Amino acid sequence: GINAADLKKLKDAGFNTSQSVAFAMRKELLSIKGLSDQKVDKIIEAARKSSEIGFVTCTQLVSKMKSRFQIATGAGKLDQMLGGGVESCSITEIFGEFRCGKTQLCHSLSVVAQLPSSMGGANGKVVYIDTEGTFRPERIRQIAEAKGVSPSDAMDNIVYARCYTSDHLEQLLVEAAGLMVNDEDRFALLVV
Repeated sequence: GINAADLKKLKDAGFNTSQSVAFAMRKELLSIKGLSDQKVDKIIEAARKSSEIGFVTCTQLVSKMKSRFQIATGAGKLDQMLGGGVESCSITEIFGEFRCGKTQLCHSLSVVAQLPSSMGGANGKVVYIDTEGTFRPERIRQIAEAKGVSPSDAMDNIVYARCYTSDHLEQLLVEAAGLMVNDEDRFALLVV
């Protein structure tokens, strides 16, 4: 196994899951003070064994896919086009011209993600990384009220950070991964 001190070194460097270690460049792991070539090889081997990063059968894939869920957007036609909403374990890119509703959609998803699945949600918290400075807590409050959710609860369930550079984004994503893994609450959505 891997000793507790080495696990702490990995976590301190932002490697919070076995997958993050398995996908890391060997060179990146070697840059962590106190990890030798042999330790890094051992850590990578253990991470790859414990992570499902290789081939699986179609039956295993179908089983995995059953645990995915959709978060309703609130727009019936869009949900229909997306096969029920924004899918978990996926990247959904939203793009369009200035003032076409991208931020509004992200705000709505941030509230709906907290709702129970019977209401189109995922019963989880949200990480919101704002790269454009367009996040508006007052819109979260309004949407929550419209959905019959306590505005203060909705706002408490959104963890927010303003991002300023691509390097800062990388740092925030590492922090977000740590939050999502270490928090006892379930996170349902990451908005960037």
